[in-house]
Amino acid sequence: MCLAVPGQVISIYDAVGTRMGRVNFGGIIKEVCLAYLPDIAVGDYTMVHVGFAISRVDEDSARKTLYAFQQMGLLDEELGESQ
Repeated sequence: MCLAVPGQVISIYDAVGTRMGRVNFGGIIKEVCLAYLPDIAVGDYTMVHVGFAISRVDEDSARKTLYAFQQMGLLDEELGESQ
């Protein structure tokens, strides 16, 4: 299954002309392409699909969705890591 997963942007950097960031998914940190969201900032929440931030979401929605994914065991499946 391929879901968009919410996470919080914890840093932003340039990688050879591509806007990238580190995103925290409930304790799992991943590198994510932020090119589609030029206005996203550190502290914002985003939905990430296959390594690309595709939309900004509010914190409450992000936390509720992340919690539901954790309860269903989908985070490990989607992010490829154990917490």
